[in-house]
Amino acid sequence: MEADQQKRRVLVVTSVEAERDAVLRGLRDDNRFTLLVGGVGPASAAASTASMLATNEYELVICAGICGGFSGRAEVGSLVVASEIVCADLGAETADGFCDVDELGFGSARVAVDKELATQVTEVIASKSLPVTMGQVLTLSTVTGTAETAAELAKRMPDAAGEAMEGYGVAIAAQQRSLPILEIRAVSNAIGPRDKSAWRIKDALIALEKASTVLREVL
Repeated sequence: MEADQQKRRVLVVTSVEAERDAVLRGLRDDNRFTLLVGGVGPASAAASTASMLATNEYELVICAGICGGFSGRAEVGSLVVASEIVCADLGAETADGFCDVDELGFGSARVAVDKELATQVTEVIASKSLPVTMGQVLTLSTVTGTAETAAELAKRMPDAAGEAMEGYGVAIAAQQRSLPILEIRAVSNAIGPRDKSAWRIKDALIALEKASTVLREVL
């Protein structure tokens, strides 16, 4: 099994170069990992990931980067490992509230992660005394900017820990190739009103680097 793990090729998709660079620092030139800057938003991430998977062979896909965290679930500076990847704004607005595509019968807004591997990554991160939460990571094309929207999302998605913009796109591309998917995020800000003075992007990138170091050990 150890020999198989050494041969495992992993595609890691980030949205921007700063995230990529943090992951690369943590991976320390481990040539099992290929880094792709897939762009911002689910459409760009899906297209970039699908293109890479069409021309290269991988055994695992990881979406990695920074995110917003739900207060009381994933605090700023901590890490989130997705238990499920959910496109939280894929559906329809109704008089009774939001209705996702699962309820509409038009497919699914949810992609399962490799739960065993996600649990293992979470446990090893925790063993390094790094704060980490395992929970749903939401994908939105428009990230939350008000307390009202944050409260509505938290109520509708009680198992969610973080929100970002790319995970579902990366996950769909991986799913179409029958490849396992993980999403790992470092929390840079609390979900809610956009207060840039409270954002800790540098700290989140440092946390992402530390989590990437763990990937070398687990994978």
